[in-house]
Amino acid sequence: MRFDCNSIVDGNGALAKSGKTIYDSLKESPMFFLSSDDLELILGKGLMGLDLNYPLRTRSKVLKSRICEVLGYPVPVSFKKSKPRFPGQDFDTYIQKSNNLQIWNDEIVANRRYVIVRLNELSKVVGVRVVTGEILARLDTTGTLTKKFQAKSREPVTSSVLVSRADAYGVHSAIDAIPDRMLMLEKSGGRRLVLDFKNFLSVDALYKRLLPLVGKRLADPGLDQERNRGAALHKAVCEVLGTVECKRQAVSI
Repeated sequence: MRFDCNSIVDGNGALAKSGKTIYDSLKESPMFFLSSDDLELILGKGLMGLDLNYPLRTRSKVLKSRICEVLGYPVPVSFKKSKPRFPGQDFDTYIQKSNNLQIWNDEIVANRRYVIVRLNELSKVVGVRVVTGEILARLDTTGTLTKKFQAKSREPVTSSVLVSRADAYGVHSAIDAIPDRMLMLEKSGGRRLVLDFKNFLSVDALYKRLLPLVGKRLADPGLDQERNRGAALHKAVCEVLGTVECKRQAVSI
C-alpha cells in the first residue's frame, strides 16, 4: 500500500490513523517515511508564521509539539531525550535566528536529516530547510565536537552553596609549574594569547569573591537571548573580580 505525502499527513491522514508515535520505527512501514523534500514542504507549510517567542526550553517543546501535529503524530506528554529527537522520521530540529548553527554534544550523522527552522526578529517562523548531515559536514570547518554541560539541583535552590571546597586534583601543581605563572598560547595568524595565572583563586576564594553578585539584577535581553544573558553575567563577574572585560590580554581566573 502506498500513499502520497499529502494523504499521509493532511487532515485525518494515514499516519494519524496508523497509531504510530514519533519514536516508532518505520522499517516495516516504509510508506510512512517522508522524503527530505516532502518533509521540507510539509513542515514549511505547517510551521510558517508560528510564534516561538518563548524561553528556550519552552520554545523547543512548542516547536516539537507543532511538528507532531503537522505530521499527524500524537503529541507526547513529554519528549524523550532520544537521538535523533524524531527517530521514526530520522531528524533533529534546530531553531535559528542567526546563521551560526551549533550541534551540541553529538557528532554529525551523515544520513540523518536536520530540520532548520528560521525565525525573524519577532521569533516567528519565516523558513524551514531540511538538510542531511553529509551536507552539514561539508560546512564544518573545525571538525570539533561542541560540548555543553548542564547541572540541575535535586532540591530547590534557596541560597548560595559551595559544592566543593577543593579544586580539581592537580590544578595548583599544574599552575605552579608554569614559568612566572604566565602561559603563552599560539593563535591562528601568528597571534599570541597570554594567560596570567598570578592572581589565580582557589574555588573557595572565588566563591567568596562572587557572593556579592547575589541579588544583582541583570538587564533582560529577551526570552530567547541566552547568549546575551550569559554575556551580561560574564561582564558582572569580571567587574566583581576586577578583570578587564573583553580584552585579549592577561586575565585573572
